[in-house]
Amino acid sequence: MLPLLLALAPHVERLPVWLTLSWLACAAGAYARARWRRPGLPPQRAGKLGAALRLLESRTLKLLLALAGVAGVLLQYGTVIGPSGGIALLVFLSGVKLLELEGPRDRLALLFVGCFLLTARFLDAQGLPTAAWMTLAALSLVAGMAAVQNPTAPWREHGALAAKLMLLGLPVALLLFLLFPRISGPLWSLPHPNAARTGLSDIMAPGRISRLIQSDELVFRAEFAGAQPDSSALYWRGPVLWDFDGFAWRIDHPLPAVPPVASVRGAPTHYSVTLEPHQRPVLLGMPEHPPEVTPPIQSRLGPDLHWQMREPAAHRLRYEADAWLDFSLDPELTPGRRARALALPDGGNPRARALARDWRQRLGNDAAIVEAALTMIRTQGYAYTLTPPTLGADAVDEFLFATRRGFCEHYAGAFVFLMRAAGTPARVVTGYQGGELNPLGRYWIIRGRDAHAWAEVWLAGRGWVRTDPTAAVAPFRVERGIQAALPAGERVGGGVILDGAWMRPLALGWDLVNNHWNQWVLGYNQERQRQFLARLAPWLTHGGGIFWGLGAGAGLLALAALWRLWPRGAGGQSDPASRAYARFCARLARRGLARSAAETPEAYARRVADQRPDLALAVDHITALYLALRYGGQGAAKDLHQAVKRFRPS
Repeated sequence: MLPLLLALAPHVERLPVWLTLSWLACAAGAYARARWRRPGLPPQRAGKLGAALRLLESRTLKLLLALAGVAGVLLQYGTVIGPSGGIALLVFLSGVKLLELEGPRDRLALLFVGCFLLTARFLDAQGLPTAAWMTLAALSLVAGMAAVQNPTAPWREHGALAAKLMLLGLPVALLLFLLFPRISGPLWSLPHPNAARTGLSDIMAPGRISRLIQSDELVFRAEFAGAQPDSSALYWRGPVLWDFDGFAWRIDHPLPAVPPVASVRGAPTHYSVTLEPHQRPVLLGMPEHPPEVTPPIQSRLGPDLHWQMREPAAHRLRYEADAWLDFSLDPELTPGRRARALALPDGGNPRARALARDWRQRLGNDAAIVEAALTMIRTQGYAYTLTPPTLGADAVDEFLFATRRGFCEHYAGAFVFLMRAAGTPARVVTGYQGGELNPLGRYWIIRGRDAHAWAEVWLAGRGWVRTDPTAAVAPFRVERGIQAALPAGERVGGGVILDGAWMRPLALGWDLVNNHWNQWVLGYNQERQRQFLARLAPWLTHGGGIFWGLGAGAGLLALAALWRLWPRGAGGQSDPASRAYARFCARLARRGLARSAAETPEAYARRVADQRPDLALAVDHITALYLALRYGGQGAAKDLHQAVKRFRPS
């Protein structure tokens, strides 16, 4: 029961409460039933327990319980197959099976069910804590199998045997992991209907990103090949929002599938991204120009640099890209895109519209209008906060001229509204800004709290230019991160922020270990395998080289097993007791007392004692130890080994 409980424990968070309680009730009934059947129980207690537990022996009750479990799973999940309903049904039936355990066959069957449930857990989680717990559960399941075969041995022997068996199996597992051909796609992860995670969407309304900022959940890690860029230069692009309905920015319809029109300058920046599953068809990165992606991913980069995949990111992705940071995008704006970048709803926010018209009349120049808006935000008492006041119908007017308190979506949305009202093409870009550099591994950690929104304006001769109005009111947000920019008393939520002198390095060290686990275990895909094999032996990557490698590795493991099992030592004996006794006989043979092939140990001991009475005591002691170990299964091999070691006949 205990090994099965260890295998089931991680599933509890996904199981309904009634199912967990049902399993525990069945386990309690099975334990009471076993106590009731235990020999030596006082008759009075046996009678009381028997009256309460005799019902558990009824086949009708067990059948009704099984049918009730099937019905409950069907009502809960709508199915009894698949990663949710199937696992739930198996958990329930394993509990019912506990009520009819009779012999070793039943116990082994349940332990094998535990192995299946243990593997099924990796469909939901593959992190290091899960792997550590599953290793412990696997050890207990194997120890349980050993206990079924030898129930009288102490539990320490079962645990030691299980550990030895798992260690012996480790080289085979490692060989298969490294050399077995990788399949395309994830090995374990299956998409669940409820697996959507917090992330950027195609809609930005006041409060959307400020809620996302409360999450400390990992979004992706990024590693640069050369020098580390400054945090203020890290703008990780996500959806580009063109359309405004008076309250929220959105993408009403995607742009035509044509490549971006851009001119680049300088050398590209090479970086790699390990993107966590977020259930959206969006790739994050810094594609300031069409990136060159390795390995190829079915994706496209829109003319506005909105990087999309054909399918949602349902599992962890790792990709490398070359991007140019110094570039000009859309030096000539098409009439259709210009019209979309200037579109505003009819009516609403009259004060913001009047201010924008005044800027156009007085300044005339688009660049000057952009600077006027940034100066207003920088100098007229605006505040950066996670808890802005609620806005009404004229949200832009209320924010700009009344509350003056907001988050990045307020500033980006209001800024783009002003630009469009002044006749300057503009759009909203959402994504992530900055991140935390892990100096131990020289990579960046980007979390939900790094979510950000900024603006892009189109300027003649320059194309689309990134403009971040949040940096005007809270420059620390871009330079040092979200927490440095918030007022005193406000903190991002979603987790414990470890700022201590020793706690922060500890957290970064743990993240480094997790990153290596993700990169080389969970992320060991076809491309990673090819890179590893190319470094190990280039011929493994050509033709059937990988199968030759598998065969050679299997042959080496087989030879190692044969060497381990081949009889060794004096007399060609393989077990420790026989080898020690053979050394004992060899020492006597050198004194003219060789043992004949047909002579039993006891007869040999009597003959030696008759010829050498001075050795009789030691010979009888060693013979008794050997017989007890070899045929009685009693005693310790080290006692025999020490006795033979001390035996030095003159």
